[in-house]
Amino acid sequence: MSVRVQLIGKPGCHLCETARVVIDDICTDLKIEWEELSIHDSAELADQYGEFIPVVLIDGKQHDQFGVSETRLRRALRT
Repeated sequence: MSVRVQLIGKPGCHLCETARVVIDDICTDLKIEWEELSIHDSAELADQYGEFIPVVLIDGKQHDQFGVSETRLRRALRT
């Protein structure tokens, strides 16, 4: 199974920490693999998303920015 959900953020970001909890709960419940990427580890990610974190991608496409909606994410992953 490939990674479906990616969280792009950075250490110490309180919005990223909240998004991480929501994503982990939903993905664990739905048995979906996810990963977290830091804008500190990639100049490309920093340039593209640095002002919008946390950013959530589903299957490589942007789903949310500045946070994550539990309802929207769960609905999107069930389709």
